[in-house]
Amino acid sequence: MTADSASIDLKHHFLIAMPGLEDETFARSVIYMCEHSPRGAMGLIINKPADISMRLLFDKVELPLRREDLMQNPVSQGGPVQTERGFVLHDPLRMDKPQDDGGSIYASTLTVPGGLEMTTSRDVLEALSSGAGPRRVLITLGYSSWGEGQLESELGENTWLTVPASADVIFDVPMAERYDRALDLLGLKSWMLSPEAGHA
Repeated sequence: MTADSASIDLKHHFLIAMPGLEDETFARSVIYMCEHSPRGAMGLIINKPADISMRLLFDKVELPLRREDLMQNPVSQGGPVQTERGFVLHDPLRMDKPQDDGGSIYASTLTVPGGLEMTTSRDVLEALSSGAGPRRVLITLGYSSWGEGQLESELGENTWLTVPASADVIFDVPMAERYDRALDLLGLKSWMLSPEAGHA
């Protein structure tokens, strides 16, 4: 492994599955990367619908959903880890406190540098339930993770394409079109990609 590949940082990037990736969970997936460090990586699949709408999810957690704009939004299968747990990806929300640099307004939020926020605490659902909360949200069930060096190894095997993430693809593009729209960010079409993963 070269020093370059060891120091790669894919936070706020998309991982786009190459056609040769046939794993059922990850085939044709687009993953928004929330964490990436020498210790490993974590992200959320943004284009695999779970079999539940946001309205039904809110019913399950016994909260009414008072956001008409979100009622029919699908929930995404974020990955194979902790699939019973919800992860809320949303536009950054800042608390304006003069004494600090502005933390999140929710109890448990990961701020992705240069990108979005991911909240796992119930208070964000309560805010959405009341008709407030972040303007644009994607809720996933579960997440995807890689151990130390695992993602770098997969990148070396040409399993994934990477591109800086676009919030518009996550929030404004229908789920079924997100794979092709993520490829568009690289100027690629899916027919251009060989289904044979591996080195050229």
